[in-house]
Amino acid sequence: METMKRSTFKLLLYLKKNEPKKNGNVPVMGRITIDGSPKTFGTKLEIDPNSWDLKHGRVLGKSSLALSTNQKLDKIRVRINKIYDEMLKDEGFATAQKVKLTFLGVGVMEDSLLNIFKKNNEDFEKMVSKGERSQSTYYKYKIVYNHLKEFITCRYYRDDMAFRELTSDFIREFDLFLRVDKGCTHNTVWVYTMPLYRVAEIAIKNGLIRRNPFEDYEISMKENDRSYLLKEHVETLLFHTPTKEKYELVKDLFIFSCFTGLAYIDIKKLKKSNIQSFFDGHEWIISRRQKSGVASNVRLMEIPKRIIEKYAGITQNDFIFPVPSNMTCNTHIGKLIEKVEIVTEQKITFHTARHTFGTMFLTEGVPLESLSKMMGHKNISTTQIYAKITSQKISKDMDLISHKFKAMEEAFIETI
Repeated sequence: METMKRSTFKLLLYLKKNEPKKNGNVPVMGRITIDGSPKTFGTKLEIDPNSWDLKHGRVLGKSSLALSTNQKLDKIRVRINKIYDEMLKDEGFATAQKVKLTFLGVGVMEDSLLNIFKKNNEDFEKMVSKGERSQSTYYKYKIVYNHLKEFITCRYYRDDMAFRELTSDFIREFDLFLRVDKGCTHNTVWVYTMPLYRVAEIAIKNGLIRRNPFEDYEISMKENDRSYLLKEHVETLLFHTPTKEKYELVKDLFIFSCFTGLAYIDIKKLKKSNIQSFFDGHEWIISRRQKSGVASNVRLMEIPKRIIEKYAGITQNDFIFPVPSNMTCNTHIGKLIEKVEIVTEQKITFHTARHTFGTMFLTEGVPLESLSKMMGHKNISTTQIYAKITSQKISKDMDLISHKFKAMEEAFIETI
């Protein structure tokens, strides 16, 4: 079937019958012709030649295979037509060779989507080796790169693509691919779109695209119930004596996080140089969050100070604690919680300690603004989540004003 546009552009899909496969199928080929100059390309599709509709360039029949193949052929037609239109709009002219190379992702490899993404990951890995970014975030970038590569292969039958093809429609299709094909939850999709957003920003900065395709795409993190311990649970764990030294270390680190709000990676990176005497004469932890780079300044209370003293001189390179792997910490804290018979609705992990800090100190009356600064949140809206998940804070707030209604309540009771 031929598609014509402005009398200069033709796209023909046909069979390469002289190169049959062992199963009898033959490759489906494409030919782009602009101003009489033709260029052929492979579609990575193959079919039974007896089922080919030569007139319409489609597979005959209504079987699932026929419908699926025709859908893929339609996508190829739409993609090539779109490339041609955008090339005329942006550059004022188009050639069969340029359209072919753009469709195949060949000839634009230096500034293609996956190439830029890969280069970004390589730069990120260098920052990880210097301790400037976290290994877990780098691992996430690698996962997203692999998903994106698979998506381009499955949806567009190519190895790469030009940045001009990174549109809001592409992003929405990738969103659907993550949800359906990869089985990702909504919040995981949100996390996985962030690296792609970062790569799009790099492309804009380098002049590869004019506008951010994410402007027409909206997604936000769905709020989940966060696991946390009550103050009495923290006290129970604090006075528990583990039977093994390895459990005692993890318990101390967990309690330290409960009273400082530091995440696992920030405790692992904590150095003696981060402990400083401040304007008020107290010792403070002066640091920046590994995850976001935002300042996190926390005044040391007596319990975390004593934990620091307990492990003084044990580590090397100025680090304060000998921190095991995150997986080990999660395993050990789970066993400790089970040992002291603390029952919660959500699973307890090491990160629960940070959420415990937020809820416990907010419940005890620390203002949101101060808590936000201590936890190193970029926006106070993140801190407000802790105000929503604890009923104790609401109860204490009601205690502060309930006496003001006492006279009214007594008068009402007398009328009953």
